Amino acid sequence: MSEQTIDIEKLGEQIVRVLKTIYDPEIPVDIYELGLIYDVFVNEDCEVKILMTLTSPNCPVAESLPQEVNEKVKSLDQVK
Repeated sequence: MSEQTIDIEKLGEQIVRVLKTIYDPEIPVDIYELGLIYDVFVNEDCEVKILMTLTSPNCPVAESLPQEVNEKVKSLDQVK
């Protein structure tokens, strides 16, 4: 395994740790354990794409939750 591959894997693990700090306000469970995160993609340039959903179509945090995910993930130094 190359050093770059290891760095991407570590970055993916860091992203998951960050996602586990974000909670759905209606359910006292983090969004990762709740299953709202379907997948996390990190490319060789450390660009991140997260495939996620909300708890319901009328979720009260439909606008703010994706923004919170974006801000917290981008706060990681390696994320572009």
